[in-house]
Amino acid sequence: MQLDQPLSEKEFDELDQFLLSERSPEDAMTMDTLHGYLTAIAIGPETIMPAEWLPRVWGDDVKDVPKFKNAKEEERIIELIMRFMNEVLVTFEVAPKEFEPLFVEHEYEGQTLIDAEAWCWGFWEGMELRDGSWDAIWESEIAELMQPIYLLGADEIEEEELPLVEDPVKAHKLAVDLEANLPAIYKFWVPRRKPAVATIKRDEPKVGRNDDCPCGSGKKYKKCHGADGGDVAEAGDAGDAA
Repeated sequence: MQLDQPLSEKEFDELDQFLLSERSPEDAMTMDTLHGYLTAIAIGPETIMPAEWLPRVWGDDVKDVPKFKNAKEEERIIELIMRFMNEVLVTFEVAPKEFEPLFVEHEYEGQTLIDAEAWCWGFWEGMELRDGSWDAIWESEIAELMQPIYLLGADEIEEEELPLVEDPVKAHKLAVDLEANLPAIYKFWVPRRKPAVATIKRDEPKVGRNDDCPCGSGKKYKKCHGADGGDVAEAGDAGDAA
């Protein structure tokens, strides 16, 4: 599986058609929504693993899953989504100013305008994966750069803000501003980004404080490696430290 290869036009269409097919759940993301969703995950404050974000591609209900023909098709669709994600990641790492959001074009009164609403819905979904994790940027000096995402992607906005999104020309301007703002939003999170946290499972039962210390010293655990409240070192490590 070549996960570092961007999707070809044919592969893009293949994923697009699957997401729109009857075999995908009714609430499955479309390509533009998916692109916004993946972008928020790629540039946001925390590293989120696919096991957490992938189920949301198919809808809010985790019970909604695609009706794949077979395991081979499932593997193929997941591969395409992962490559779609990696293309976003690589672009921001290598050339963030060249990143192009997947906006929809439409004609309005003889003009070709862009509509970023579905993309922003997806971005908002990505932000909501971790409640409160985006607070720092909303409270920062560049909070205004998030305004287009809020206006076009939030479930609810203020009544006086509705004309900004209901007027196609003003909505187009918001989309243009959004694309220009993304490199700075990415840059804001780079030094603040938290790595993925792995859950460590103990294979051995916890040592009691009055048990013999596992390091082999012959002392009680509370008088040896348990004295500082730390974890037990392996016997070899204890010898090296001595």
